[in-house]
Amino acid sequence: RMGKRRCVPPLEPKLAAGCCGVKKPKLSGSGTHSHGNQTTTVPSSSSGPLQNHQHTDGNNGRENISDLTLGPGNSPITRMNPTSGALSPLTRPNGTANSTKNLVVTAEMCCYCFDVLYCHLYGFPQPRLPRFTNDPYPLFVTWKTGRDKRLRGCIGTFSAMNLHSGLREYTLTSALKDSRFPPLTREELPKLFCSVSLLTNFEDASDYLDWEVGIHGIRIEFINEKGVKRTATYLPEVAKEQDWDQIQTIDSLLRKGGFKAPITNDFRKTIKLTRYRSEKVTISYAEYMASRQHCFQNGTLHAPPLYNHYS
Repeated sequence: RMGKRRCVPPLEPKLAAGCCGVKKPKLSGSGTHSHGNQTTTVPSSSSGPLQNHQHTDGNNGRENISDLTLGPGNSPITRMNPTSGALSPLTRPNGTANSTKNLVVTAEMCCYCFDVLYCHLYGFPQPRLPRFTNDPYPLFVTWKTGRDKRLRGCIGTFSAMNLHSGLREYTLTSALKDSRFPPLTREELPKLFCSVSLLTNFEDASDYLDWEVGIHGIRIEFINEKGVKRTATYLPEVAKEQDWDQIQTIDSLLRKGGFKAPITNDFRKTIKLTRYRSEKVTISYAEYMASRQHCFQNGTLHAPPLYNHYS
């Protein structure tokens, strides 16, 4: 079954969203995958599992439209971008998803995110605009910490944003305003990992099973038990990294979207699902420092931080 290809992401609601789910939650699992009232929870501190578009919290999707999910304690983040219609799928050789050719996302994008966060935390002027493309894409910025790469923040938007302003905005939003975690601090910088994900190839799925684990990110739209429209999303890495099958992923995403009633197969069939792909790159703070060594001296950024690599 092939979904209907669209060149742009859903144009109805524009949203800023949390990307993921809890790390390997114990989904009550019988062979029928009827998970009943089981809910997925996420710790409110950085000690909780983690990751990014990869996997972050199950309950707290961040959206900016009234008919979208707002997790407990979340405040909406507005992101209305008039350039959404400019997005087109990325070209890939022979249509392959994992090709390393013709990728738009680069490590320099993560370095720029580190630049933005570093300057903010140390009170420096923001860095010069980068050299990489400024084309518009839906995007997510994810922060993880420590050897086990626990999630410390992950927020993005399905509205296509020009990359220079979009990465700058969501660098700080994901680092400082993810309601699941306290804001990042200077002391945490050396342990951080930054990931940038650009979303592409949006397609309307034929049903809730019309997608592949590890290949597609999914965004679901459903009517909850109170008759209110809700949406929630998981980036492509989430299901695979948490060892979920399709049903477990859908059910976790429903819980993330705030659905509290028992989940039946008939209800799953009412879900409207959009699948998409992403290009992602991750670097560590150590890799960032190595790339910026000419800008640092004894671990401290030169002031003023006028980065020659952008000149």
